[in-house]
Amino acid sequence: MSISIILPARNEAASLHTLLPALTARFADAEILVVDDGSTDATARLCHSYRVRVHSHPVALGNGAAIKAGARAATGDTLVFMDADGQHRPEHVAALLHAYEQSGNAMVVGARPATAQANRARRLANHCYNRLASWMTGHTVPDLTSGLRVVDAARFREFLYLLPNGFSYTTSITMAFFRSGYPIHYVPVDVQARTANQSYIRMSRDGPAFVLVMMRVCTLYSPLKIFAPLSLLLYALGLLRYLYTFVLYDRFTNMSLLLWLCASLTLLLGLISEQITLLLYSRSSGTPAAPPAERQ
Repeated sequence: MSISIILPARNEAASLHTLLPALTARFADAEILVVDDGSTDATARLCHSYRVRVHSHPVALGNGAAIKAGARAATGDTLVFMDADGQHRPEHVAALLHAYEQSGNAMVVGARPATAQANRARRLANHCYNRLASWMTGHTVPDLTSGLRVVDAARFREFLYLLPNGFSYTTSITMAFFRSGYPIHYVPVDVQARTANQSYIRMSRDGPAFVLVMMRVCTLYSPLKIFAPLSLLLYALGLLRYLYTFVLYDRFTNMSLLLWLCASLTLLLGLISEQITLLLYSRSSGTPAAPPAERQ
Protein backbone atom coordinates (compact mmCIF):
# COMPACT_ATOMS: atom_id res chain seq x y z
CA MET A 1 0.00 0.00 0.00
CA SER A 2 1.55 3.28 -1.13
CA ILE A 3 0.61 6.26 1.04
CA SER A 4 0.46 9.97 0.32
CA ILE A 5 0.01 12.30 3.30
CA ILE A 6 -1.52 15.59 2.14
CA LEU A 7 -1.46 18.72 4.30
CA PRO A 8 -3.29 21.84 3.06
CA ALA A 9 -1.43 24.77 4.60
CA ARG A 10 -1.86 28.52 4.69
CA ASN A 11 0.65 30.37 6.85
CA GLU A 12 1.32 27.31 9.01
CA ALA A 13 5.13 27.52 9.27
CA ALA A 14 5.03 27.50 13.09
CA SER A 15 3.17 24.18 13.31
CA LEU A 16 4.90 22.57 10.32
CA HIS A 17 8.27 23.17 11.97
CA THR A 18 7.26 20.54 14.55
CA LEU A 19 4.90 18.40 12.49
CA LEU A 20 7.02 17.70 9.41
CA PRO A 21 10.03 16.16 11.23
CA ALA A 22 7.66 13.91 13.18
CA LEU A 23 5.87 12.77 10.02
CA THR A 24 9.04 12.12 8.03
CA ALA A 25 10.51 10.15 10.91
CA ARG A 26 7.43 7.97 11.43
CA PHE A 27 6.38 7.55 7.78
CA ALA A 28 9.71 7.38 5.98
CA ASP A 29 8.26 5.47 3.03
CA ALA A 30 5.23 7.71 2.57
CA GLU A 31 4.93 10.62 0.18
CA ILE A 32 4.40 13.81 2.19
CA LEU A 33 2.80 16.57 0.14
CA VAL A 34 2.17 20.07 1.50
CA VAL A 35 -0.21 22.21 -0.55
CA ASP A 36 0.83 25.79 0.13
CA ASP A 37 -2.35 27.77 -0.40
CA GLY A 38 -0.98 31.26 -0.99
CA SER A 39 1.02 31.50 2.24
CA THR A 40 2.84 34.73 2.99
CA ASP A 41 5.10 33.26 5.69
CA ALA A 42 7.95 30.74 5.41
CA THR A 43 5.70 27.72 4.80
CA ALA A 44 7.10 26.80 1.37
CA ARG A 45 10.74 27.43 2.36
CA LEU A 46 10.33 25.32 5.48
CA CYS A 47 8.88 22.42 3.49
CA HIS A 48 11.79 22.49 1.05
CA SER A 49 14.23 22.37 3.96
CA TYR A 50 12.62 19.13 5.17
CA ARG A 51 12.64 17.73 1.62
CA VAL A 52 8.92 17.13 1.34
CA ARG A 53 6.92 17.78 -1.81
CA VAL A 54 5.32 21.21 -2.10
CA HIS A 55 2.53 22.25 -4.41
CA SER A 56 2.09 26.02 -4.24
CA HIS A 57 -0.81 28.28 -5.15
CA PRO A 58 0.18 31.87 -5.99
CA VAL A 59 -2.92 33.12 -4.15
CA ALA A 60 -5.19 31.59 -1.53
CA LEU A 61 -7.83 29.51 -3.32
CA GLY A 62 -9.40 27.87 -0.27
CA ASN A 63 -9.04 24.73 1.79
CA GLY A 64 -11.11 22.65 -0.61
CA ALA A 65 -9.05 23.80 -3.58
CA ALA A 66 -5.88 22.79 -1.73
CA ILE A 67 -7.36 19.36 -1.00
CA LYS A 68 -8.27 18.84 -4.65
CA ALA A 69 -4.84 19.96 -5.82
CA GLY A 70 -3.19 17.57 -3.39
CA ALA A 71 -5.40 14.67 -4.48
CA ARG A 72 -4.52 15.29 -8.12
CA ALA A 73 -0.79 15.60 -7.47
CA ALA A 74 -0.44 12.67 -5.03
CA THR A 75 1.03 9.41 -6.30
CA GLY A 76 -0.11 7.04 -3.54
CA ASP A 77 -3.12 4.74 -3.84
CA THR A 78 -4.09 5.66 -0.26
CA LEU A 79 -4.52 9.32 0.64
CA VAL A 80 -4.18 10.73 4.15
CA PHE A 81 -5.56 14.22 4.73
CA MET A 82 -4.63 16.07 7.89
CA ASP A 83 -4.71 19.68 9.04
CA ALA A 84 -1.38 21.48 9.17
CA ASP A 85 -2.28 23.66 12.16
CA GLY A 86 -0.91 21.29 14.81
CA GLN A 87 -4.22 19.73 15.89
CA HIS A 88 -3.36 16.26 14.60
CA ARG A 89 -0.35 14.14 15.49
CA PRO A 90 1.47 11.34 13.61
CA GLU A 91 0.06 8.74 16.01
CA HIS A 92 -3.43 9.76 14.88
CA VAL A 93 -2.44 8.98 11.30
CA ALA A 94 -1.01 5.61 12.35
CA ALA A 95 -4.24 4.70 14.16
CA LEU A 96 -6.38 5.59 11.15
CA LEU A 97 -4.12 3.70 8.73
CA HIS A 98 -4.35 0.62 10.94
CA ALA A 99 -8.16 0.84 10.99
CA TYR A 100 -8.19 1.39 7.24
CA GLU A 101 -6.11 -1.70 6.54
CA GLN A 102 -8.09 -3.89 8.92
CA SER A 103 -11.64 -2.76 8.17
CA GLY A 104 -11.66 -2.67 4.37
CA ASN A 105 -13.63 0.59 4.41
CA ALA A 106 -13.24 3.13 1.63
CA MET A 107 -12.70 5.95 4.15
CA VAL A 108 -11.66 6.18 7.79
CA VAL A 109 -12.23 9.47 9.62
CA GLY A 110 -10.74 10.75 12.87
CA ALA A 111 -13.70 11.79 15.03
CA ARG A 112 -12.90 14.63 17.43
CA PRO A 113 -14.59 14.99 20.81
CA ALA A 114 -17.40 17.55 21.02
CA THR A 115 -15.26 19.76 23.27
CA ALA A 116 -12.52 20.07 20.66
CA GLN A 117 -14.04 23.18 19.05
CA ALA A 118 -12.62 26.46 20.25
CA ASN A 119 -15.90 28.27 20.88
CA ARG A 120 -19.56 27.57 21.59
CA ALA A 121 -20.81 28.73 18.19
CA ARG A 122 -18.63 26.27 16.31
CA ARG A 123 -19.54 23.46 18.71
CA LEU A 124 -23.22 24.14 18.11
CA ALA A 125 -22.74 24.31 14.34
CA ASN A 126 -20.85 21.00 14.24
CA HIS A 127 -23.46 19.37 16.46
CA CYS A 128 -26.19 20.44 14.03
CA TYR A 129 -24.18 19.16 11.07
CA ASN A 130 -23.62 15.78 12.71
CA ARG A 131 -27.27 15.33 13.67
CA LEU A 132 -28.50 16.36 10.22
CA ALA A 133 -26.03 14.09 8.40
CA SER A 134 -26.93 11.17 10.69
CA TRP A 135 -30.62 11.66 9.93
CA MET A 136 -30.09 12.01 6.18
CA THR A 137 -27.86 8.94 5.83
CA GLY A 138 -29.33 6.68 8.50
CA HIS A 139 -25.82 6.19 9.91
CA THR A 140 -24.24 7.74 12.98
CA VAL A 141 -21.92 10.54 11.89
CA PRO A 142 -19.92 11.63 14.96
CA ASP A 143 -17.80 14.24 13.15
CA LEU A 144 -18.90 15.48 9.73
CA THR A 145 -16.26 18.21 9.38
CA SER A 146 -13.11 16.44 10.57
CA GLY A 147 -10.06 17.20 8.42
CA LEU A 148 -8.26 13.98 9.42
CA ARG A 149 -9.11 11.26 6.90
CA VAL A 150 -7.64 8.18 5.25
CA VAL A 151 -9.30 7.34 1.95
CA ASP A 152 -8.91 5.20 -1.13
CA ALA A 153 -7.41 7.50 -3.76
CA ALA A 154 -9.45 6.18 -6.69
CA ARG A 155 -12.71 6.51 -4.78
CA PHE A 156 -11.85 10.03 -3.63
CA ARG A 157 -10.98 11.25 -7.12
CA GLU A 158 -14.37 10.12 -8.42
CA PHE A 159 -15.95 13.03 -6.55
CA LEU A 160 -13.47 15.85 -7.11
CA TYR A 161 -15.97 17.61 -9.37
CA LEU A 162 -18.42 17.79 -6.44
CA LEU A 163 -16.03 19.34 -3.94
CA PRO A 164 -16.17 23.11 -3.33
CA ASN A 165 -13.09 25.27 -2.98
CA GLY A 166 -14.04 26.43 0.51
CA PHE A 167 -14.17 24.78 3.91
CA SER A 168 -17.07 22.40 3.32
CA TYR A 169 -15.22 19.78 1.27
CA THR A 170 -15.45 17.37 4.22
CA THR A 171 -19.24 17.59 4.15
CA SER A 172 -19.40 17.00 0.41
CA ILE A 173 -17.07 13.99 0.33
CA THR A 174 -18.75 12.34 3.32
CA MET A 175 -22.23 12.60 1.82
CA ALA A 176 -20.93 11.51 -1.59
CA PHE A 177 -19.41 8.35 -0.12
CA PHE A 178 -22.58 7.49 1.79
CA ARG A 179 -24.71 8.12 -1.30
CA SER A 180 -22.51 5.83 -3.42
CA GLY A 181 -22.54 3.03 -0.87
CA TYR A 182 -18.87 3.34 0.10
CA PRO A 183 -18.46 2.42 3.78
CA ILE A 184 -17.03 4.97 6.23
CA HIS A 185 -15.50 4.13 9.59
CA TYR A 186 -14.90 6.59 12.46
CA VAL A 187 -12.01 6.36 14.91
CA PRO A 188 -12.08 8.60 18.03
CA VAL A 189 -9.05 10.90 18.25
CA ASP A 190 -8.09 13.67 20.62
CA VAL A 191 -6.80 16.95 19.22
CA GLN A 192 -4.34 19.54 20.40
CA ALA A 193 -4.75 23.28 20.48
CA ARG A 194 -3.79 25.02 17.26
CA THR A 195 -0.15 26.01 17.22
CA ALA A 196 -0.94 29.51 16.01
CA ASN A 197 -4.20 29.58 18.00
CA GLN A 198 -6.11 30.89 15.01
CA SER A 199 -8.66 29.77 12.48
CA TYR A 200 -9.50 31.16 9.08
CA ILE A 201 -13.17 30.42 9.77
CA ARG A 202 -15.07 33.30 11.38
CA MET A 203 -18.65 32.63 12.44
CA SER A 204 -19.72 36.25 11.94
CA ARG A 205 -18.28 36.32 8.43
CA ASP A 206 -18.93 32.73 7.40
CA GLY A 207 -22.33 32.28 9.04
CA PRO A 208 -24.24 32.34 5.72
CA ALA A 209 -21.72 29.86 4.31
CA PHE A 210 -22.45 27.45 7.15
CA VAL A 211 -26.17 27.68 6.39
CA LEU A 212 -25.33 26.75 2.81
CA VAL A 213 -23.35 23.78 4.14
CA MET A 214 -26.49 22.58 5.90
CA MET A 215 -28.40 22.84 2.63
CA ARG A 216 -25.58 21.06 0.83
CA VAL A 217 -25.78 18.15 3.27
CA CYS A 218 -29.43 17.74 2.35
CA THR A 219 -29.16 18.14 -1.41
CA LEU A 220 -26.04 16.01 -1.84
CA TYR A 221 -27.57 12.93 -0.28
CA SER A 222 -31.34 12.78 -0.81
CA PRO A 223 -33.20 16.00 -1.63
CA LEU A 224 -36.59 14.33 -1.26
CA LYS A 225 -35.93 13.80 2.44
CA ILE A 226 -36.22 17.57 2.79
CA PHE A 227 -38.62 18.53 0.01
CA ALA A 228 -41.22 15.81 0.67
CA PRO A 229 -41.80 16.69 4.38
CA LEU A 230 -41.84 20.39 3.48
CA SER A 231 -44.44 19.72 0.80
CA LEU A 232 -46.53 17.72 3.26
CA LEU A 233 -46.32 20.56 5.79
CA LEU A 234 -47.50 23.13 3.24
CA TYR A 235 -50.36 20.88 2.19
CA ALA A 236 -51.41 20.39 5.84
CA LEU A 237 -51.31 24.16 6.43
CA GLY A 238 -53.49 24.68 3.38
CA LEU A 239 -55.95 22.08 4.65
CA LEU A 240 -56.10 23.67 8.10
CA ARG A 241 -56.63 27.09 6.52
CA TYR A 242 -59.45 25.69 4.41
CA LEU A 243 -61.17 24.06 7.40
CA TYR A 244 -60.84 27.28 9.38
CA THR A 245 -62.39 29.48 6.69
CA PHE A 246 -65.07 26.90 5.83
CA VAL A 247 -66.26 26.58 9.44
CA LEU A 248 -66.22 30.31 10.17
CA TYR A 249 -67.08 31.87 6.80
CA ASP A 250 -68.38 28.95 4.70
CA ARG A 251 -65.96 29.64 1.88
CA PHE A 252 -62.69 28.61 0.22
CA THR A 253 -59.94 31.28 0.24
CA ASN A 254 -57.05 32.05 -2.04
CA MET A 255 -54.58 31.41 0.79
CA SER A 256 -55.51 27.72 0.92
CA LEU A 257 -55.09 27.46 -2.85
CA LEU A 258 -51.71 29.23 -2.66
CA LEU A 259 -50.45 26.84 0.06
CA TRP A 260 -51.53 23.81 -1.97
CA LEU A 261 -49.84 25.17 -5.09
CA CYS A 262 -46.65 25.75 -3.09
CA ALA A 263 -46.88 22.20 -1.75
CA SER A 264 -47.14 20.81 -5.30
CA LEU A 265 -44.27 22.95 -6.61
CA THR A 266 -42.08 21.97 -3.64
CA LEU A 267 -42.68 18.29 -4.30
CA LEU A 268 -41.90 18.74 -8.00
CA LEU A 269 -38.67 20.58 -7.13
CA GLY A 270 -37.75 17.70 -4.84
CA LEU A 271 -38.33 15.16 -7.61
CA ILE A 272 -36.24 17.18 -10.07
CA SER A 273 -33.44 17.60 -7.49
CA GLU A 274 -33.51 13.86 -6.83
CA GLN A 275 -33.08 13.13 -10.52
CA ILE A 276 -30.19 15.61 -10.77
CA THR A 277 -28.55 13.95 -7.77
CA LEU A 278 -28.88 10.54 -9.42
CA LEU A 279 -27.25 11.90 -12.57
CA LEU A 280 -24.37 13.35 -10.55
CA TYR A 281 -23.61 10.07 -8.84
CA SER A 282 -23.94 8.06 -12.02
CA ARG A 283 -20.47 9.37 -12.91
CA SER A 284 -18.91 7.14 -10.25
CA SER A 285 -17.91 3.62 -11.17
CA GLY A 286 -19.87 1.98 -8.38
CA THR A 287 -17.22 -0.69 -7.77
CA PRO A 288 -16.60 -1.63 -4.14
CA ALA A 289 -13.48 -0.64 -2.24
CA ALA A 290 -10.63 -3.11 -2.32
CA PRO A 291 -10.47 -5.50 0.66
CA PRO A 292 -7.43 -5.33 2.96
CA ALA A 293 -5.67 -8.24 1.28
CA GLU A 294 -5.65 -6.44 -2.07
CA ARG A 295 -4.24 -3.24 -0.55
CA GLN A 296 -1.08 -4.99 0.62
